[in-house]
Amino acid sequence: MIIKTDNLKRTYVTGTQSVDAIKGINLEIDKGEFLSIMGPSGSGKTTLMNIIGCLDTATSGTYYLNEKLVNNLSDDELSIIRNKEIGFVFQSFHLLARNSALNNVMLPLRYAGMRESDAIFRATEVLNEVGLSDRIDHSPSELSGGQQQRVAIARALVNKPSIIFADEPTGNLDSKTGEDVMELFKTLNNQGQTIILITHEEDIARQSKRIINIKDGLIESDTRI
Repeated sequence: MIIKTDNLKRTYVTGTQSVDAIKGINLEIDKGEFLSIMGPSGSGKTTLMNIIGCLDTATSGTYYLNEKLVNNLSDDELSIIRNKEIGFVFQSFHLLARNSALNNVMLPLRYAGMRESDAIFRATEVLNEVGLSDRIDHSPSELSGGQQQRVAIARALVNKPSIIFADEPTGNLDSKTGEDVMELFKTLNNQGQTIILITHEEDIARQSKRIINIKDGLIESDTRI
């Protein structure tokens, strides 16, 4: 089991106001799953992703990632886990505009202290995997939206993470390009990659193998397709 949460809660306090974003999430995810987390705006799905993605910490409850309790880890320890265990893909790509595709993909490897020649080899390898071997020297402005998202996916893959989190990954793409990106996720999952998709689009969610619906900070349904 790659993820296990027990009664996970997150409360945000602003002045005298408190908001319970998630109210007791019990979730188990196995290695190699491809699942979608759905819910309307304000449902708690992004808060849940931030916690299991080690971008935020729970107010109470427990969270195990690869059988390691992460609740009480320091910010530095969480940062190390994010770099080694988790790859993120976002709606707006988050590429560095003045860097080539290759340099964008190499960033996590440089952060991890990998030797430059090894980082170049690994980044080139993963850009080839996502079908961009002929675009490695191009900057984001020279790439289409779909190609930019593929660079972002390559960057997420480059450290061979346990999990890829994809937050509305087709939101800025036309329907055909979005379908191509989803096909890439399916291929990666068929190769054993664990993928967690955050979306509000049911047709996108149905391309995964499990759909978890979040409503008012709780799991409303959990369906395997």
